[in-house]
Amino acid sequence: MSGEIKLSGAERREKLLQWLKENSPLTGSELARRSSVSRQVIVQDITLLKARNEPIMATSQGYMYLAKPEAADRLIERIVAVQHGPERTEEELQLIVDYGVTVKDVIVEHPVYGELTAPILASTRQDVHQFILRITSTKASYLSELTGGVHLHTLTAPDQERLDQACQALERAGFLLADS
Repeated sequence: MSGEIKLSGAERREKLLQWLKENSPLTGSELARRSSVSRQVIVQDITLLKARNEPIMATSQGYMYLAKPEAADRLIERIVAVQHGPERTEEELQLIVDYGVTVKDVIVEHPVYGELTAPILASTRQDVHQFILRITSTKASYLSELTGGVHLHTLTAPDQERLDQACQALERAGFLLADS
């Protein structure tokens, strides 16, 4: 690594922000490779950036810079309650994104920890595929497995009609949790 210029921590964090703003998500390993530091250094840098209120989120695809584009201010949000086993997760997520709706997160109510929320940020079938691949390749469990398949999703869309259509499709497919 002779001839390589070593950046200070502050300079490296500014470079990380630049890379995330230009092309996210980026994995911690990719950021570490680009910075010539360990992944643990990147984790610490991201923590420091978050402490500065930089809108960075760790997702299953990597770190994302969440600057709100102007159009994001006009997105409509709805929280839906659903229930299904892990074998239907891909079907559920694909059904939602096929209506032009983004699955922002998954939320479960844990008896000890209270509300647990994890980002999904899936807007396309490719995003869904990457999410499922990440779960299966790491042998991770779905959060909904903690609650017998009951969970919430925050959905976003540019208009009410898309949200309505996605919710109607979820109901037809038996995903929506019915009022009792």
